[in-house]
Amino acid sequence: MQGLEQLLLTGPPWAGIALWAFVGLFVGSFLNVAIHRLPLEGETVSFPRRSRCPDCRTELTWKENLPLVSWLFLRGRCRSCGWSIPARYPAVEALTALLWGLSAWSVEPRSWGDWGMVVLFSTVLAGLVVATFVDFACFEIPDEVSIGGMFAAVVFSLALPGVHEGTWVARAVAEGAGGQVDRFGALLGCLAGMAVGGGVLWVIGWIGTKAYGTDAMGFGDVKLLAAGGGFVGPGGALAALMIAAMVASVAGIGNMLRFLCLSRARARSRGRSGGWQRSLRVARIAGRYLPFGPYLALGIGIVLLYWNHVLVLFG
Repeated sequence: MQGLEQLLLTGPPWAGIALWAFVGLFVGSFLNVAIHRLPLEGETVSFPRRSRCPDCRTELTWKENLPLVSWLFLRGRCRSCGWSIPARYPAVEALTALLWGLSAWSVEPRSWGDWGMVVLFSTVLAGLVVATFVDFACFEIPDEVSIGGMFAAVVFSLALPGVHEGTWVARAVAEGAGGQVDRFGALLGCLAGMAVGGGVLWVIGWIGTKAYGTDAMGFGDVKLLAAGGGFVGPGGALAALMIAAMVASVAGIGNMLRFLCLSRARARSRGRSGGWQRSLRVARIAGRYLPFGPYLALGIGIVLLYWNHVLVLFG
C-alpha cells in the first residue's frame, strides 16, 4: 500500500490514475459479490467465504475470479454447469475501474497530496454502484449502503474536513474560525446535509402518498439521499435530487414509450388494429415501475466530484 501511495503522491499523474483504476477493477469484483449477496437471506459479503456459481454452487478458483479476464476466457459461462454469467459482472468491474480512475483524475488538479480525498471519492462511488445495481434488480437499497453511508459520512467529515469546503454551513462556521473549515464545521455540514437530503425526499414521498393513495417514494431512497447529503452537504443534496429528477423523468418517458411499443406490437400480432387507449394505459402503469435509487446515485456522484461545476449549472 505504501508503494501505491508513493506513486500517487510523486509519480506522473497518468500513472497514478491508471494504477488506481486498475485497483478499482478488483474492487469491482468485490462489489459484484455485494450486489449478489446483500439482497439474499442468510448470506453476507463475507459468508460464504469463497465465491461460487449461483446456479450449481461450485466454488470458483482464483483463475475464475480475475476481473474481466475470467469472464472473457470462460466466454461468459460457468465451467462446471454452463450457466450463463450475466454481463453485469464485467460491467460492474469496468464501471468501478472507470469511476476510481475518475476519482483520482478529479482530485489530481488540486494536489496529489490530497490522498485521503481520492479514497473518500472512490469509497462513496463504490457504495453508489452497489446501490444502483441492487435497486435495478430488486427495487431496494441495502441498509449496508445507506445507513452505513451515514456513519461513513460522519467519520470522513471528521477525518477530512475539506470534503465540506463547498458546504455553506461549514463555510459559515469557518468565517468565525479564521476562514478554514475545521472538523466541527464539517460535522455540522454533514449533519445538515443528511437532514436536508433525507428530509426533503421524505416530505416529497409523504405528499405523493397522500395525493395518490399509495407509496410514492421508497424509504431506501430517503436513506440513500440522506447518506449522500452527509458527503455533499445540504445544497449538494438538493442539487443531486434535481439532477436525479431530471434524468429519471427522461428515463421514465423512455420507459413508457418502450412499454407502449411492446403493447402495440402484441396487439398487432393478435390482429387487433385499435386499442390505443388500452396500450397507453398499460404503458403508463408499467412505466411507473422505475427505481429512483440509481438516478439519486448518479446525482450524488456528479455533485461529489464536480460540485463547483454543478454550482455554475444551477446558479
